[in-house]
Amino acid sequence: MHLLREILVFLHLIGFALLFGGAAAQYLSGRLRINATMLSGAVAVVVTGLALAAPIRAAGHEPSRVGLLVKLVVGLAVLAMTYFSRKRERVNRGHFLAIIALVLGNAAIGVFWL
Repeated sequence: MHLLREILVFLHLIGFALLFGGAAAQYLSGRLRINATMLSGAVAVVVTGLALAAPIRAAGHEPSRVGLLVKLVVGLAVLAMTYFSRKRERVNRGHFLAIIALVLGNAAIGVFWL
């Protein structure tokens, strides 16, 4: 079970890297649109996050249920913001920056709260 949890954490980090890296690349290019990398990263983060919230716990570590719920809500918000904007040729700057802020905030919740 420990190996399964480590694999899920690894895939969760890859999802974060895809989402944040895709967003950073789009932002730095000046072309604000949702790319396939961002969308696949958002899906990976939500799916692996749900799997990690299952009762596969590290020895003696029980994450906060409220923290898990907040992380889930933020993850689903990011997924919705990327999914429903994926076909737009250009995304509003505030919308795009909100995605980046929520992704970084979700990572902070995972590191500092859980």
